[in-house]
Amino acid sequence: MEKWFITINYAIVYILIILIPKMVIIKGDIMEQNKLSCIDCVVKNCDKMDKTYPKFCLTTHMDEAILQEAMECYQEVENHKIAVAGAEVEFEHYCQYTRIEEIMAFADKIGAKKLGIASCVGLLQESRILASIFRSHGFEVYGVACKTGTQKKTSIGIPEKCNGVGQNMCNPILQAKLLNKEKTDLNVVVGLCVGHDSLFYKYSSAPVTTAIVKDRVLGHNPVAALYTAHSYYGKLKK
Repeated sequence: MEKWFITINYAIVYILIILIPKMVIIKGDIMEQNKLSCIDCVVKNCDKMDKTYPKFCLTTHMDEAILQEAMECYQEVENHKIAVAGAEVEFEHYCQYTRIEEIMAFADKIGAKKLGIASCVGLLQESRILASIFRSHGFEVYGVACKTGTQKKTSIGIPEKCNGVGQNMCNPILQAKLLNKEKTDLNVVVGLCVGHDSLFYKYSSAPVTTAIVKDRVLGHNPVAALYTAHSYYGKLKK
């Protein structure tokens, strides 16, 4: 009986001193990983200001130093020009212009005369159509495809297994540098792969906007997966 009593006491001590603190730490890590932010909000009071901010709202818990730093950035000449032009295009053509028309309206407002197109080689037909539209509106257009330079994937350490979809690498950094050399005023992305587009954005000297987001499965309409996330594409949540 005494042995059982001692065993039970040891078990209680173990739970109180060791196990529970570990559980609290794990729970804390999970809570930290799932820290609530704007993506968890359904109120959107920061937009219409006709409701009440949620308790976790970023607006009411704002780091004023970061807010001030961001607002000061809009005083930079190029940032101010782009911000004003974007707002005017939204106001003047909201739900009236297609994205292609909005890009041209935006280019006009920021004084962009020469447009660069960074195209996936698989979407060159779409890029040619886009270029013909831009040119018909008086823009000079210069495009660079992702395979330009014809460099092997393995030359930069990409695993050889990736040759299964082609031996030559996509080269978004070269695309950016060639468009930089051409001194384009505004660059437009047409279907660059996920990740490759990130590198293009990073190295482009000119401002960048996107005309086409690649999604070969959904006809380059990735939002369709979100619209069907509660039905056919529910598998994405697994």
